Amino acid sequence: MRFTQTLLPFISLTSAFVITEEHVFQNIEKSGRQMVLSTKNALDDALGETTEAVKSVADNIFHKVHEAGCDIDSWLEGSSFDESFVDHPHHPPHDGPPHHGPPHHKTPHHRGPHHGHKKSNLTVYELISTSKYTTKLAKLINEYDDLVEVLNGTKANYTVFAPTDAAFEKIPEHAHKPSKEFLKDLLLYHVSDSFYPAGRVLHSYTIPTLYTKPELLGHAQRLTVRVTLKGPAINFYSRIVAVNIFGTNGVIHGIDSILIPPPNVATIISLLPGEFSTLELALTKTGLFDKINSTDYPHEGGTLFAPSNLAFQKLGPKINAFLFSKFGEKYLKALLKYHIVVNQTLYSDAFFDATSDKDEAAADRPPYYHFDLPTALSDKFLAVDVARYGPFISIKINGFSSVTIHDGVASDGVIQVVSNVLIPPKNAAGQEAFWTGEEMSVRELKQRLTPFVEDEYDDVVEL
Repeated sequence: MRFTQTLLPFISLTSAFVITEEHVFQNIEKSGRQMVLSTKNALDDALGETTEAVKSVADNIFHKVHEAGCDIDSWLEGSSFDESFVDHPHHPPHDGPPHHGPPHHKTPHHRGPHHGHKKSNLTVYELISTSKYTTKLAKLINEYDDLVEVLNGTKANYTVFAPTDAAFEKIPEHAHKPSKEFLKDLLLYHVSDSFYPAGRVLHSYTIPTLYTKPELLGHAQRLTVRVTLKGPAINFYSRIVAVNIFGTNGVIHGIDSILIPPPNVATIISLLPGEFSTLELALTKTGLFDKINSTDYPHEGGTLFAPSNLAFQKLGPKINAFLFSKFGEKYLKALLKYHIVVNQTLYSDAFFDATSDKDEAAADRPPYYHFDLPTALSDKFLAVDVARYGPFISIKINGFSSVTIHDGVASDGVIQVVSNVLIPPKNAAGQEAFWTGEEMSVRELKQRLTPFVEDEYDDVVEL
C-alpha cells in the first residue's frame, strides 16, 4: 500500500446542507449502497449485508485520487450552494477581539445505546479484531501496541470510523507500503476520543480525531461530516455503510474508503484549479503562496477565506487587469492579506485561538454567534456571523459575502470558500463602511488599499 506521494489526500470540502435526523440511515439507498442501522452486537452482522455493495462501487475512487489528488467532482458538487439559506439579525461588525466570549461547551454525555440498539460486551478493538470484514484494519492496528491499549481502554468513549476490507482493496496490489509513522497517523485519523453515535454524527459538521499536527497546536485534526447528494459521508467521499456498532468503550461506524489526513492549505489550493486558479496565481505573484507553503513562517492553525474563480470574475475586467498588472501587484498583496487569519482556526462548529489560553469547541453553541477575526492586513478585522437553522448553516463575512463551501480541513488550518472577494472597509464619517457588492472603480479600490501598501511590515507577515 502507498498512501503518500502516489495517493494524495482527498479534500474534505463540501456543501452547506446537512440532514440532521438519524433515521436517514434507514431510508437512504444510493447506487446499490444501503445504509445498515445495526441492532446486533458484532461487526460481521452489521457489515455482511454491505460489503459486496462497497466493492461494486469502489472501482473508480482510487484512480480519481491517484490522478487528481482529490475527488474533483465532489468539490464541484458542493460549490453549487452559492447563497446562504438563513437570514439572521444583523449585528454590525466592529474592530477588536471577538465580543461573544467563549461559547459554552459541555462535555458530551456518554450515553449508551438506545432505540433498540444492543450493546456488545466487547471493546471496540475486540469488535474490529474479531470481524471477518475488518481483518486488514485489525492487522494494521496490531502493529501498534499503544493503539491497541487505547482502543481496549476506558479512558474515553471512543468513536471509530472503520474501513472495511473492501476499502483497502481500492489500493493497487503493486503499491508500496508507506512508513510505519505515517500508517499510525492514518489510523489515529479514524478515531475520536469523543462519543459520536449516528445521531450525533449527523448533527455535527466536524469531528475531532486522535491525529495531531504541530501546525494545529492546541487542537486535533478534524473530520468533516456531510450528507451529500450521494448520501452521508465522512470527508465527503467516504460513505458510511454501517452505523452504531456499540462496544463497551465506544461505537464503531463502518466506512467504504480509507480516510487520508489532509494536506496543507497551499496544496489544496493548487490541487483545485477549477475553483482556485486565479487565487493561486494571485498568491504566487505576490509571494504569499511560498509563505503559506513554507515552514519558515510557522503558525498554529489559521483560516483562509478563499475567493473562487467566480468571485474574482465578479470584480470585473478592469479591476482584475489592474490587480494582476505589475503596478497593481502591491495592491493585490494587501487585498490577499485581508483574506488570511493567522493562528485562529474557525470551523463551522468549533473555534481555536492559539493567541489565547481559551480553547473553544462549539458543540453546544447558540444558533447565532459572531467573531471579529484579525487578518494579516494591519489592524483590519473580518466580521464573521454564523447562524444555524435546523439542518442549514449560514456564514456571512462583513454582513455581505457568504461562505459557499465550508470546513475545508487542512493540516495547517481550514479553508472557508467565499462568494466574493473581500474588500477592506473604508472610513466614512468616522466609521468603517463595508463593501456590499456595489460596482467599484479601480480608483476606489486603490483608495481603500493605499494605506496598507506603504507599510514596511509588508514583508514580514508570519505566514
